[in-house]
Amino acid sequence: MSYYAFTGAISQGLVYGLMALGVFLTFRILDFPDLTVDGSLPLGAAVSAMGVVNGLDPYLSLIPALIAGFLAGTLTGFLTAKLGVLHLLASILTMTALYSINLRVMGHRPNVSLIGQPSVFSFFKNMGFSATGASLIVFFAAIVIVGLFLVWLLRTEFGQALVATGDNPKMSASQGVDTRLTVILGVGLSNALVALAGALAAQSQGLADVSLGVGTIVKGLAAVVVGETLIGARRSLGIRIVGVVLGSVVYFLATALALSLKLGSFSFTPSDLNLITAVLVVGALMFPKLKKSRRAHA
Repeated sequence: MSYYAFTGAISQGLVYGLMALGVFLTFRILDFPDLTVDGSLPLGAAVSAMGVVNGLDPYLSLIPALIAGFLAGTLTGFLTAKLGVLHLLASILTMTALYSINLRVMGHRPNVSLIGQPSVFSFFKNMGFSATGASLIVFFAAIVIVGLFLVWLLRTEFGQALVATGDNPKMSASQGVDTRLTVILGVGLSNALVALAGALAAQSQGLADVSLGVGTIVKGLAAVVVGETLIGARRSLGIRIVGVVLGSVVYFLATALALSLKLGSFSFTPSDLNLITAVLVVGALMFPKLKKSRRAHA
């Protein structure tokens, strides 16, 4: 693996770590399998890109991206909590609708170029940092800010309601928690983080594309599962959040390593990424069981 591929994988791991934290909120905290993220990631990219193209400050463009992602998530939550639609179906419906919405946001174009436009990385590039170096600084800062925010949030009364709703919604409701509102806001917050990741990814790549979100949920779940395999699932909240980001970085490093491997005439290609991801997730899921079985026979 080249140095460029290595640093690029870490950069991708960090920005998609933000997305993985959103998936962690729904998948692990709320126990809500949410496919909306495949639509909210390009939504955040589209909103931010159009804002920048139309003269909005790159940093300020992140705010409408966050709001758009939040609204997309609340729609899924509303369909489930208020209308009784199955969560998987509700998220699929929202994801499907977002494809058309994303095209409309980008002026009925499949992509919007940001080449030559200012970005959140411009300040650090002007200081002499390379594009990769600037990306690493911004993505790491974003991870720290979001991570600290989540640790604080989940220790508040609302955060505890989120955790309780995910653990036992009936018991939470009996304690006076409005579980329907909690689900709506929780899924909204999750997709806001995913949209933020999309906005940063678009500015980093210089392009917002309607297909940017393809496979987002798989990458997010891979990061969560790999992270839990590395640090364990029964840890403090802060450690689990670090584990999710670490899992995202390891996932992208593993895929980059796999793509660089050559065994004779055989080599992986980018079209094999889904296969690599599936094998990696299966391996991460099996590892704790194999470890426990080995201890039992020791």
